[in-house]
Amino acid sequence: MPSLSVITAHLDSTLRISELPDYSNAVNGLQLQNRSGQVTRIAAAVDATLPVVKKAVATRADLLIVHHGMFWSGLQPWTGGTFERMSLALENNLAIYSAHLPLDAHPTLGNNACIAAAMGLTSACGFLEYKGLPVGVMCDAELALDEVVARFTQALGGGRVHVCAGGPRITRRIGISSGGSGSEIAAAARAGVDTFITGEGPHWSYTLAEELGINVLYGGHYATETFGVKALAAHLERQFGLPGCFVDHPTGL
Repeated sequence: MPSLSVITAHLDSTLRISELPDYSNAVNGLQLQNRSGQVTRIAAAVDATLPVVKKAVATRADLLIVHHGMFWSGLQPWTGGTFERMSLALENNLAIYSAHLPLDAHPTLGNNACIAAAMGLTSACGFLEYKGLPVGVMCDAELALDEVVARFTQALGGGRVHVCAGGPRITRRIGISSGGSGSEIAAAARAGVDTFITGEGPHWSYTLAEELGINVLYGGHYATETFGVKALAAHLERQFGLPGCFVDHPTGL
């Protein structure tokens, strides 16, 4: 039975938690330790919310790995739902570990690398820098736009893909950055991308993409950020022999 400290150290090293930049509220790494200091079962999820913690406890997990941690909304008093979430985790020996941009950017376990792999694409280089960190991936692929849409839809398990066909009908350079990267349309165009795959974007991202002459495929913030935590749980299962499961709690966004 591996200890929580051993698994945490492995995750910190694998994801380069201390080296990579992120937003201040991400608080990457171990956010809540458990009482036993041991891990027997892992749950993975996108968000560390009260409904997700309830579902993770129901699986008898003692480590929950998430993309958006407990402090994403900033400092909050431990009252109401926040108190209930913390109490439930503590009472049920559930540790919580979060990895945001370090997981997005990982070359094999990251959301963007996994989306590319699921679509049968090969990453050529990094894409969309945040404080010097290339968060997304760029792939060279000469494909019909309809084929790219079909592959992305399949990668999402048949989920809905909203398409802005503002660029060429044959793609040559595809940029992938999950979550809320749709606001980076101009940066994608400057990078030479003709087709941008992301989760969500503001209304103006669609109209700007048309003016800049690039395609945008919006797959949903939640849906595009399920890939990394699933891959990370599978990695820990291979590394430590720990059973794991994905706790699905979609927002529809």
